Amino acid sequence: MQVIRRNEPYDVCIIGSGAGGSMAARVLAEAGAKVVVLEAGPEWYPARDGNMFTWNYESPRRGASTPEKPFGEFDACIGGWEIDGEPYTKAPGTEWDWFRARQLGGRTYHWGRISLRFGPDDFRRRSIDGLGDDWPIGYDDLKPYYDRVDRLVGIFGSVEGIYNEPDGIFLPPPRPRAYELAAAKACRKLGIPIIPSRLSIITRAHNGRPACHYCSQCGRGCTTNSNFAAPPVLLDPAKATGNVEVIAHAMAREVLTNREGLATGVSYVNTQDLQEYQVRARVVVLAASACESARLLLNSTSARFPNGLANGSGTVGKYLMDSTGLDVAGFIPQLMDLPVYNEDGVGGMHVYVPWWLEKAKLDFPRGYHIEIWGGRGMPSYGFGSGIHRINGLVGDRPRGGGGYGTRLKDDYRRFWGSVVGFSGRGEMIARKENYCEIDPNVVDKYGIPVLRFNVTWSDHERRQARHMQQTFREIIEAMGGTVLTPEPTAEEDYGLLKPGRIIHEVGVTRMGNDPRTSVLNAMCQAHEVKNLFVADAGPFVSQAHKNPTWTILALAWRTSDYIAEELKRGSL
Repeated sequence: MQVIRRNEPYDVCIIGSGAGGSMAARVLAEAGAKVVVLEAGPEWYPARDGNMFTWNYESPRRGASTPEKPFGEFDACIGGWEIDGEPYTKAPGTEWDWFRARQLGGRTYHWGRISLRFGPDDFRRRSIDGLGDDWPIGYDDLKPYYDRVDRLVGIFGSVEGIYNEPDGIFLPPPRPRAYELAAAKACRKLGIPIIPSRLSIITRAHNGRPACHYCSQCGRGCTTNSNFAAPPVLLDPAKATGNVEVIAHAMAREVLTNREGLATGVSYVNTQDLQEYQVRARVVVLAASACESARLLLNSTSARFPNGLANGSGTVGKYLMDSTGLDVAGFIPQLMDLPVYNEDGVGGMHVYVPWWLEKAKLDFPRGYHIEIWGGRGMPSYGFGSGIHRINGLVGDRPRGGGGYGTRLKDDYRRFWGSVVGFSGRGEMIARKENYCEIDPNVVDKYGIPVLRFNVTWSDHERRQARHMQQTFREIIEAMGGTVLTPEPTAEEDYGLLKPGRIIHEVGVTRMGNDPRTSVLNAMCQAHEVKNLFVADAGPFVSQAHKNPTWTILALAWRTSDYIAEELKRGSL
């Protein structure tokens, strides 16, 4: 097949338009660099393509999930764990489920916008408990960039002064809902702190964007851009400089190099005409998502890099992590038969529980935070998952079964909002034994070799999950409720969701000071290829219990500042 080469050279080629890629595009474009962004999916904008105010009954599917929309027909993210023509494989014993987003903005249209900074201890866990490795940077290195992200993007929260849960520059948080107040009262009774959430949804007009109007449909894409998604907040301003070109439907195949081992550009397949194209650039930035970036490096082989580009250490693809996660729901009688009240709010929790047992003696090393859900949302959201299990009472206990007509309507009115759930999101220990590699026998529909995953939970994560289960049940009981979720056993990993299901993949192109044990240096620059950088979650050395997006944004900004300086100096 003939390869079409685009003749115009760029200063920087960025692969991926999610949080890291769009941040890099904005910072570099504003610094004067000529940038091309390759996106594997189509362009997507909520005002044009979203369904923010579409009622479920307007569709014959009633909003049910589809293969490309696993979180519901009207979810803003195109992709999922299974994509037609884009397989991945699993080694025996592996249960990793890999989520991919295929659209402009990547996963930033879908995520819960929980925007937590890593704390000082999160960068030095090995020094604390002897597991994994310390980062080559510390909190003080990223704090200025966290601050910049807060000011640019906008985030609500509260100043709490908790050492390892750093405060930010916050907008006012929304008031707790009724079920959140009930959970907070129970948590205080148990000595568990509960504080306002930290979400990148603006509650006041901010940098030209209006405040959230509380439609609670964040997952569908916000037509007013009141929540954070990469294209309207980062990529559109980058394009406005005149320095950025976005190429959609561009599935990156490999990073091209010259005889000296420097990156010279990227080969990609146009997903519409299946033709291969090449772009040239002085610098290449991988921001395709952690595992996609590792896949690109492993597929970029040459005589100089027979095991994959920048993989002299053999650690590309290694130390793969996701957050741990499980859910427990309870029926809370005190929330029954409530009068109709205003439960306006953002599309997510208004309060949460940060890790509160930092100095406690436990049988597992790393912590978790608690996310609280429930309330009087749409029947397909939160409440609907519980009503079918508690559509009546026998004494003071929930009764199961069905129901029709008047009884069903009455039960819906009585029980609406009486189910409260608790989700744990915890830290997985980085282990070399958890990794992705190229499957030698399988390619996708574009002819690109796919990834094979080798991932298992360890006893550290299982014991953490047992603690989550016990804690959530104690909170529900302290609320005077009844646990609805069956209690799993050790054989069921205490209810842990499969690795990959929380969609926090990090760590497969880790940073470090030693080129023998890491892929990147402290600036997210490849040890072996000085004009190659990574701006997604691949550089993470560990994955704290915090959602990774805020750290991706801060790291990408820091790395992009460095690239811009080096370009001006002529060093790249």
